[in-house]
Amino acid sequence: MSKAVPQPVTQLIDAFSRLPGVGPKTASRLTYYLLRAPDEVSQSLADALADLKTHTRFCSVCHNITENDPCGICSDSNRDTSQIVVVEEPLDVLAVERTGAFNGLYHVLHGAISPVEGVGPEDLKIRELVQRVENGNTLEVIIATNPGMEGDATAMYLQRQLAAAGVKITRLARGLPTGGDLEYVDSVTLMRALQGRHEM
Repeated sequence: MSKAVPQPVTQLIDAFSRLPGVGPKTASRLTYYLLRAPDEVSQSLADALADLKTHTRFCSVCHNITENDPCGICSDSNRDTSQIVVVEEPLDVLAVERTGAFNGLYHVLHGAISPVEGVGPEDLKIRELVQRVENGNTLEVIIATNPGMEGDATAMYLQRQLAAAGVKITRLARGLPTGGDLEYVDSVTLMRALQGRHEM
């Protein structure tokens, strides 16, 4: 960057640029907004980032983001422990919860199988899912990976891994657009996809 731009400004622009979906222009706008904003805005952002890293962890059961271990969903005695929805990312849990149509448990894989990006089954929380299903009272595993090549490959792999467990394995109905992500799907479409799931 130009010598006309102070080093702290350049560093913050670079930091924002590394975030997903934030390009150089957006990073610059955010940085210059924070420069003009009252000090408490910048301080609250700094505090929120610090709290994010120090007060959150992954649930040892479902691997969702939580403050307490196990998370609120896993420790809720009113949830149906016989059903597990398997999703790719923590944001997908929020998407399913928004529908109000599911009262079971979740398992977050933290990605999908993608040989192109170098992500294999061993990089995901698949082994933990298989152990959880084999050691628990699960009757149905609902695979809710995103529709598309990676999500479908992950679903097929999960089906093979869970076949010996003797549980019902279903996949969300194709009310979801191929190539879309669960976090961007409206609640009605996702609710219909949950209700219309089918056995694999």
